[in-house]
Amino acid sequence: MKILVIDDDPALTDLLKLILAPTNAIVFSANSGAEGLRLLREKTPSIVILDLMMPEMDGWQVTSEIRSFSSVPILVLSVIDNPGMVALALDAGADDYLIKPAPSGVLIAHINSLTRRKTAISPDTAPLHVNLRSVI
Repeated sequence: MKILVIDDDPALTDLLKLILAPTNAIVFSANSGAEGLRLLREKTPSIVILDLMMPEMDGWQVTSEIRSFSSVPILVLSVIDNPGMVALALDAGADDYLIKPAPSGVLIAHINSLTRRKTAISPDTAPLHVNLRSVI
């Protein structure tokens, strides 16, 4: 599994690499929204872990940009503990939301849950939808 972490705090991206090391995931990190978008296009990760509060391009802008070209699962990891802001992030296209500091086991469980859901609804296994009126 490839994971892209986008957070303007290098200490946090390093810590997340350490936390995720036992999972054998390949972890890429970006310390800005623009760098994260570039890496997303280059590395095609299985999941993105994204901070909201970043300078220049915040997490909401990054989420919008990602959704314009990708359906990769986005897990927001933010210090913002405000239900309205959580709702905004999810409405912007994030798939899940955790508040920092999240216990490492909880973070890994959320990552696993998102990747299971993505695998379960991949184009090869997604439910088939047929407009019966067009067939008759």
